[in-house]
Amino acid sequence: MTITEQQVSDWVAGYVTAWRSTAPGDIAAIFAPGAESYEWPYETAWIGRDAIVRGWQSRAAWQEGGWSFAWELLAINGDTFAVKGIGTYRELGTFDNLWVGTLDDEGRCTVLRMWNNEISGV
Repeated sequence: MTITEQQVSDWVAGYVTAWRSTAPGDIAAIFAPGAESYEWPYETAWIGRDAIVRGWQSRAAWQEGGWSFAWELLAINGDTFAVKGIGTYRELGTFDNLWVGTLDDEGRCTVLRMWNNEISGV
């Protein structure tokens, strides 16, 4: 299977909606049941959609004060995409992100690997 730019765009839009709401249904909608999520430099290895939902909800406080996210697609290779993002949190600072994700036939993520680098002096 080869995913399209539109499928990646739709998935990222769902991600932003889910991150903003932290609603279990919004989070579950973008991840496959057996999905895996890893995030560096944080010690996360959330395996399964329920663990991902709990993990996201544990970070709801990160959004206090508001945040924004801008992104660009770097590459698509078959069912896998790479995205560069900039997350700016009023309370936490600005982070340069690299996401590598794999989507299933229904457009849900099966594996997400994320690297977050805090941008100094911003």
